[in-house]
Amino acid sequence: MVLPGSISRLIFLGHNIEPSQVQPAGVDLRVGEIHVFKGPGLLGLEERELPPTERLEANNDVWFLRPGAYKVRFLEAVMIPPTSVGFCFPRSSLLRMGAVLHCTVWDPGYRGRGEGLLVVFNEHGIKLSKGARVAQLVLLNVTPPNGIVYRGFYQDENL
Repeated sequence: MVLPGSISRLIFLGHNIEPSQVQPAGVDLRVGEIHVFKGPGLLGLEERELPPTERLEANNDVWFLRPGAYKVRFLEAVMIPPTSVGFCFPRSSLLRMGAVLHCTVWDPGYRGRGEGLLVVFNEHGIKLSKGARVAQLVLLNVTPPNGIVYRGFYQDENL
């Protein structure tokens, strides 16, 4: 069962959700920061080395992004209930501009300010304003609930 946005909005830490973010089947996430990758990463069997990134400064609260890959840190912090799982999808306006946003599964119990991978394919680039709604977080109930919650590497990230 998908939880409606009017209920999903309660998982946001601080509940700083604007009415325009509440959708019938989820809540929109806004862009808080954009980073560029400055080196390689490693994902091995036992080891993990995240690539260094550099935060991009917006010009008059707008980023101009050329084709390439960017890390997006969302403005909102969440706490996924232990009985739900979150799925993050790009807003259709991004797709219509020639960009996609890739996100992962947000497990039951995850707490943090999540991140996504923005890939700009438009050869002319795109412009994004700080606070622009770029993704929609959709919550589904885990049925039956198993009591197992996220305790991984990214717990409490960016808080």
